[in-house]
Amino acid sequence: MKKSAWAFSIMIGVLSPLSLSGCVQMPTEKQSISDLRPQISFKVSDDRLLSARVQLDGLDAGQVSDYIDGVSSMRIRPGTHIVRVTFNNTVLLEEKFYLGDGVNRAFVVR
Repeated sequence: MKKSAWAFSIMIGVLSPLSLSGCVQMPTEKQSISDLRPQISFKVSDDRLLSARVQLDGLDAGQVSDYIDGVSSMRIRPGTHIVRVTFNNTVLLEEKFYLGDGVNRAFVVR
């Protein structure tokens, strides 16, 4: 009995501080990821041009109205690109440009 009482008191002595500590939450750190891809958008001189088609590097990307400056933009990969805007089979804008990370560029469509 003495050995079991001694072992029990040792066990209580070891486990007591653990039971008093309770549940402790470790400090946390907020992390977020910023999207630094370049962005392009468009400014129009006439609301009729909102339905003009946008092509980026030869691929259809939607209408100008999808990427109005200050409202929304098209995120692209860094590098050299060609943007083309057409309206009723007329090329309104065609420009080769380079954008790096974190750069936003607005094209004026007339």
